[in-house]
Amino acid sequence: QVQLVESGGGLVQPGGSLKLSCAASGFTFSGYAMSWYRQGPGKERELVATIGGIRGTTIYADSVKGRFTISKDNVKKTVYLQMNSLNPEDTAVYYCNRRTSVLPWGQGTQVIVSS
Repeated sequence: QVQLVESGGGLVQPGGSLKLSCAASGFTFSGYAMSWYRQGPGKERELVATIGGIRGTTIYADSVKGRFTISKDNVKKTVYLQMNSLNPEDTAVYYCNRRTSVLPWGQGTQVIVSS
């Protein structure tokens, strides 16, 4: 069964950090580029970061470059998103998915940045 399960979200103050995790199952994880997406209140879902399947090359949206780091563990079939220097504009539900051949979306994990 193909499944993506996000976790690690929560309430954090501006300037704080969170690390999100996404556990994948049901497909050959190492063969796919994986991405984190987010959807803020009243906004469209946007691509935040991508990590390549083979070489692990990373790409970031300009809005998070220098603050967020995507990584993955092919053995654990898990992709991570380390988020630092969070600001209120980062408030969103965060989802992971394959960069191509997108799977059904998981529940996501809520991140709220507020004082």
